Amino acid sequence: MNKSTREGRGSGYDLVISGGRVIDPETKTDRIADVFIQDGIIKKVEKTRARIKAKEIIDARGKVVVPGLIDMHAHLREPGREDEETIYTGSCAAVAGGFTSICCMPNTQPPIDNQETVKFVYQKAKEARCRIYCIGCITKGQKGEELTEINDLVRAGAVAISDDGKPVSNSQVLRNALEYSSMFDLPVISHCEDLSLSANGVMHEGFVSTNLGMCGIPAVAEETMIARDIALAEFTGARLHIAHVSTEGSVDLIRQAKKRGVRVTCEATPHHFTLTDEIIRTFDTNAKVNPPLRTKRDVDAIRRGLKDGTIDCIATDHAPHSIEEKEVEFDFAPPGLVGLETALGLVITELINKRILSWTQAVAKLTINPARVLNLEGGRVKRNSPADITIIDPKASWVVDPPKFLSKSKNSPFAGRKLRGKVCCTIVNGKVAFEA
Repeated sequence: MNKSTREGRGSGYDLVISGGRVIDPETKTDRIADVFIQDGIIKKVEKTRARIKAKEIIDARGKVVVPGLIDMHAHLREPGREDEETIYTGSCAAVAGGFTSICCMPNTQPPIDNQETVKFVYQKAKEARCRIYCIGCITKGQKGEELTEINDLVRAGAVAISDDGKPVSNSQVLRNALEYSSMFDLPVISHCEDLSLSANGVMHEGFVSTNLGMCGIPAVAEETMIARDIALAEFTGARLHIAHVSTEGSVDLIRQAKKRGVRVTCEATPHHFTLTDEIIRTFDTNAKVNPPLRTKRDVDAIRRGLKDGTIDCIATDHAPHSIEEKEVEFDFAPPGLVGLETALGLVITELINKRILSWTQAVAKLTINPARVLNLEGGRVKRNSPADITIIDPKASWVVDPPKFLSKSKNSPFAGRKLRGKVCCTIVNGKVAFEA
């Protein structure tokens, strides 16, 4: 991709992205056009034959120009585990992966369960390479017992509440959270896991776990909690978002709830629509995640849910862990993998190129849909929108090489995997934040 400066620094626009295939799901745009940017705002999107005057021009011919990607589910580990990731290093990984906005989950040390911790995150976010949004805890200390001061979290800038990493097992507490959050039109993001069923499980319960002699986590551990949470959302009329859906039964429950008009949305991760529990035969602890990798039947169901719109968003669940933590016996390794720098390649390779999703459908699940769930202003390439833009080379092939990740942690099960589609340039607020 070529960049050039024309017409001097005092004339025209700050930046023009020229000749790319512009895709904007909200306006149903899919055409060759130029994007004109001034003062961090998109001024117009049109094809022009006139001589372009701009301080900087990016030649995007042969490339795809989309709204800046939004990851509504990432773990940045700060405060508390800065050895694994920080808000700054997480933002570097994000822009390398095409993400212009990421939402950090609150299961830090200490948890983001009060106004001061939210303010700490936003103070640190001033140094970040992309936009950082904070998600606050549902309960104090993520103990599932007492609600946080949700009003204070919202006033400090929290865009949602979640106890992700832990379920809210007490149904009355979750009901209260749903009712209270509805006063602010705030989504409750639920980690659906019945701990009495998942118990000491380390992988999906099924043929492979039996064959390996490992303690399993049954699909019903997720599905029973999803059924309960949907029932509470239906009862309260509040907004419920279900994180990292992983089973066929879960997709079916959400599909039926949507048909009834329940205000439920959900997300799936690239690893859950790509990998199966068969990979655990290698005992690669980087493939240990929560919820666990499931069967091919579940993977196929996730893909169908993405295709028919049951699953609204694609989120990374970026969960950094140090090499020392992961280089232990499988039973003792913490769950989680890093996903910010591989998500786009997996979406293009596994969903777009295999004709499961169109470009417009895939881009929507990475941009405008999470923006709508969280009431964010991004996710669009149209006039008067923030100039957050990702430029993609759809034909570029590359091999996943974790040591080259910009994330502090390298725990990826995709090492050595060949992917299609790579980020050329990530633009945040009208400025180039990453360029390959």
